[in-house]
Amino acid sequence: MTELTMPRLTDSMEQGTILTWLKADGEQVQAGEDLLEIETDKATVTHPAEAAGVLQIIAPEGATLAVGATIARVGAAADTAPTRQTNGGSSADGAPAGPSIATNGAQSTTAVGGGTDVTPATAALRATPIARRAAKAHGVSLEDVVGSGPLGRVTRGDVLAKAGIAPEPAPVETQRVPQPVPGESTGPSGKGTVEVVEPTRTQSLIARRMSEAKATIPHFQIQTDAAMDAAIAFREQLRSTGATVPSLNDLVVKAAALALRAHRLANGSYRDGHFELYSRINVGIAVAAEHALVVPTIFDADQKSLGTIATESRRLAQRVRSGAVTPAELAGATFTVSNLGMYGMTVITPVINPPQAAILGVGGTRDVLARVDGEVVDRRLMTLTLSCDHRILYGADAAQFLSAIRDLIEQPLRLAL
Repeated sequence: MTELTMPRLTDSMEQGTILTWLKADGEQVQAGEDLLEIETDKATVTHPAEAAGVLQIIAPEGATLAVGATIARVGAAADTAPTRQTNGGSSADGAPAGPSIATNGAQSTTAVGGGTDVTPATAALRATPIARRAAKAHGVSLEDVVGSGPLGRVTRGDVLAKAGIAPEPAPVETQRVPQPVPGESTGPSGKGTVEVVEPTRTQSLIARRMSEAKATIPHFQIQTDAAMDAAIAFREQLRSTGATVPSLNDLVVKAAALALRAHRLANGSYRDGHFELYSRINVGIAVAAEHALVVPTIFDADQKSLGTIATESRRLAQRVRSGAVTPAELAGATFTVSNLGMYGMTVITPVINPPQAAILGVGGTRDVLARVDGEVVDRRLMTLTLSCDHRILYGADAAQFLSAIRDLIEQPLRLAL
């Protein structure tokens, strides 16, 4: 008998939510075969079976468990007698049912086999969470629906088709529950009707981590302006040759990676009273996904060409937005670049992504008049803001590091070598 536990899929993962079992309870599974979908603090991930045998599901869909908690067992058929609590309240041997699954040392409100909308029968079906909600709302039995999704999964469209209802846009996962305020909108509050929006689990985790970062990391920021005229001209030259044209953000990523070589403290972390300095330079790039901010990683960015960085950054951004990004692509960053210039923002002062020592905020380019050699000329400037952990980076260290990034951006041919 092999016990399957909630895996640690990202560096910061403390718990995960089981979204969908792709195999039914009692079904034969093979090692390496897709077994279930797990929502982590950064993405939804398909996780494979770690052993072959008959599957015994312990934790139902919708359950949130701590890393290392038992979610299933795999073994011979005789070894996988049902032990989960059922709606009848007793286990297979007739003894009283055990306690609910505990998360983080506390008893969860989601009991195994009870207390949720997922019963052992429906949990065994390959249906998306939205499909199950639609089935319940329209009185459709999932057992009667033929799935059109991957691996025969039942989708919301399949349920609506069975119910004879024309499909509508899928509901947003954030649940918006209108809560009327006593009195009309002109009442004492003067705020109108209150709409309560429940954050997704990813949003809740991001909120908690950012709160912890601001509360536990002594931030300080420094800023400088980089002249972007040479960088813009460099990109135009590349465009005329038909080569892959890196974005301005790709140039910033490469410049930061090269500067990190000479400023090792910025490529490190403060942990448990000591400094951790990393040999690899892996730059995370902040990507705005639907209702969340996800940071995939460009590994060994200092060793990659501008063209490779441009290709990887586009690929990673697309994978984030399509929901296909994997934990391996989200892990291992030693430094982060966050760019809001595409939204017309001039300055951004980002919050450090723990346990990194610093994060670089990138604003948009803007036209200014500057005096050069006694003459007034047009210039394109970009503001760079470095947020630093004062426990590992001091003002002079940070200033030298940010100056190195600026100098490299202003001399783009150095980035192409």
